[in-house]
Amino acid sequence: MYQKMYQILIRLLSFLLVITLAIFKSKDNLVLENLALRQQLSAYHTKKKKPRLANIDRLFWVALKQVWGKWRDHLVIVKPETVIDWQRKRFKKHWANISSQNKRPGRKRIKREIRDLIYQMAAENNWGAPRIYSELLTLGFHDVSEVTVSRYLRTFRSKHPDTRKQQSWKTFLTNHRDTICAMDFFVVPTVNFSLLYVFFIIDHSRRKIVHFNTTTSPTAQWVIQQLRDAFPFDSASEYLIFDRGPAFSPRVKGFISQKLGIKPKQISYRSPWQNGVAERWVLSARSDVLNRVIILNENHLYRLLKEYVAYYNDDRCHLSLDRDSPSGRTVQIKPSDAEKVMSLPRLGGLQHRYEWRNAA
Repeated sequence: MYQKMYQILIRLLSFLLVITLAIFKSKDNLVLENLALRQQLSAYHTKKKKPRLANIDRLFWVALKQVWGKWRDHLVIVKPETVIDWQRKRFKKHWANISSQNKRPGRKRIKREIRDLIYQMAAENNWGAPRIYSELLTLGFHDVSEVTVSRYLRTFRSKHPDTRKQQSWKTFLTNHRDTICAMDFFVVPTVNFSLLYVFFIIDHSRRKIVHFNTTTSPTAQWVIQQLRDAFPFDSASEYLIFDRGPAFSPRVKGFISQKLGIKPKQISYRSPWQNGVAERWVLSARSDVLNRVIILNENHLYRLLKEYVAYYNDDRCHLSLDRDSPSGRTVQIKPSDAEKVMSLPRLGGLQHRYEWRNAA
């Protein structure tokens, strides 16, 4: 143990020495390149076989990424994707520690006999919690509350959804596709573990992002202002789908129906598939860009999403749109046999668009 502490101390002193020397040099890129290579060589020297990076090494690369744009060019034992993954793991560990503090044991589970009766009554009669609770009381089960019945009933319905309701909702989505928009929030963590909320509205007919914005504190008043910005001058759709998040309060629903003239459609409890178009865009945004970048602050997130929304609407092809983009892309004809395809980078090179160099 003392040997490990000694090695860590030596490496820390080496880092401090290199950083001190770097302060007095003029060529910043050369200094940072030497710092990166020295750090990796130090990790090599501490292990005889394949080096295993410690937490201090991971913190070094996460911090270096924030201050040096060319950090990728000088990686030897670390991949760029690994550095991004380290930041995500730090975020998960941070919130796991917070969630585990001051936790008390939950309530005891009810008897299996009562649990099976709740599930049986729900399956055979499609009753709600008050009706099932009343029936349990008549059977002499007084050690269970209606709230507990409701909780187990939600669990049962999440695993055994009503197929008739599913069919009717899918039919509604299919028949009104051209007149539906959907809105939703999703959360993005920053480098210092603070949470940012992304609000967006997507059009079902062309899968086009109509409006988006970011905030640190989503409120009903803030959502109402976003709806005003998204649907000016009687440009609103006929229906607007949203989930049961706390920001979509009755006040927001009243504004949607009374001021905008839109029919609000709130999805069922624990039924994210009913807002599947919005959920799918969240997956696209995360896989295309957000999972590959460490977000610094709200301004950084907004600029990044602004560029991604432009790429998504204008460039990105979709299977549901017959492999076209939401805004529409013209099919290009090869100008001549000598022409070559030109790669147009988007989002700093994370995504690309391809065109003939001299297409008409």
